[in-house]
Amino acid sequence: MTQYAGSLEQAPKTILDLQAMKQTGEKISCLTAYDAAFSTLFSRAGVDVLLVGDSLGMVVQGHSSTLPVTMQDMLYHTQLVSRGNNGAFIIADLPFMSTSSHLEAAKNAALLIQQGTAQMVKLEGARVETIQFMVQQGIPVCAHLGLLPQSINQLGKYSVQGKSSAAAKQLLQEAIAVEAAGAQLLILECIPATLAKEISQTLKIPVIGIGAGIDCDGQVLVAYDMLGLNLGQQAKFTKNFMHESGSIFNAVLAFVEEVKAGTFPSLEESYQ
Repeated sequence: MTQYAGSLEQAPKTILDLQAMKQTGEKISCLTAYDAAFSTLFSRAGVDVLLVGDSLGMVVQGHSSTLPVTMQDMLYHTQLVSRGNNGAFIIADLPFMSTSSHLEAAKNAALLIQQGTAQMVKLEGARVETIQFMVQQGIPVCAHLGLLPQSINQLGKYSVQGKSSAAAKQLLQEAIAVEAAGAQLLILECIPATLAKEISQTLKIPVIGIGAGIDCDGQVLVAYDMLGLNLGQQAKFTKNFMHESGSIFNAVLAFVEEVKAGTFPSLEESYQ
């Protein structure tokens, strides 16, 4: 494994680069980032995509869910990540109740892009009309299907989605619909690996998985989980890359290398 030897420069990535990676079969590496220091380190280690996730509500702010995170929080952390970035593609989450109307969603997305300098916003759920409206305004959108953390009070608990044949069929239909609405990227969370494989092969846009098996076009982890800093019980799909790495930088290098090689996640780190 490559050892840290100073700053590693990478050319700024665009959505075209991510689309080309899907076409050539190169896996996309993605980590969450919430500040300039980690943004610099992750991007210099070759991480392709930095996701400014509303997961910051849990791992940074100490809440039990993502629901308390505000637009002000998301804008602030997106600005921090943007300042430290060294060429990675930046996606920022639209937090709970920031998309209650098409216009509000577009205005909040514009803040993250104009003031936060994100290159794309992420929106939970099969919000087809909202995605269409934002795309019409020139806003790049990443859809998010499967387990939806902002819907935890409806779900009752964090659990694998799409397990029944009916639920799997619905998720596939939703994935096709968000792509048709103009989403240029899709994140699948906590679904069976076979279903994620089918969705990834069906869609033309890149599909990034978290707890969705090895056959997605890329993998994302919450950085704190990847570094063994999780506050609670470690989820099945996570892996502590710090365990044998000796430094945070080398742990990130190991994550990128395993994603690129198609060895992470393993069968044991996937849902069947």
